[in-house]
Amino acid sequence: MATNTTTEVAVLGGGCFWCLEAVYLQVRGVTHVESGYSGGQSGAPTYEQVCGGGTGHAEVVRVEFDPALINYRDLLEIFFTIHDPTTLNRQGNDCGTQYRSVIFYQSPEQEATARQVMAEMANVWDAPIVTELQPAPAYYKAEDYHQDYFRQHPLQGYCAFVVEPKVAKFRKIFSARLK
Repeated sequence: MATNTTTEVAVLGGGCFWCLEAVYLQVRGVTHVESGYSGGQSGAPTYEQVCGGGTGHAEVVRVEFDPALINYRDLLEIFFTIHDPTTLNRQGNDCGTQYRSVIFYQSPEQEATARQVMAEMANVWDAPIVTELQPAPAYYKAEDYHQDYFRQHPLQGYCAFVVEPKVAKFRKIFSARLK
């Protein structure tokens, strides 16, 4: 008997895409995660261009998920737990608009859910949330060497000292959501 599985997409930016990708790859119900760029003016940007800050693009992850196993709200709750949505254009030592906190919604339903979750999270954080909420613009896949970066380079300095703590925090808080 064939099953009819429909996936949905979430596009999220919360600092370096390696961090978000590493977490969402471990979430039960997530079927695919891809690092990329979105929200800028130039077409087909490169990593060097985005890092230079002149394209307007943010580093993002494109998360495909099965809504029968995990819903968009749950993905956003993970998002607001694994990055700091109160720092403008910055996550830790990563500074610039390419590291901004942003949700690119795919539908009016996603927009409404994001607004609700953001309002709830405003009561959790001590500082105002600066996460941008925008309709999904064009998305560009990042270069192949950025895909599944943490899994391929767990001992690389940035991965060991920045990505791993975020993955550990996710695993501790959301253990019921692990694959």
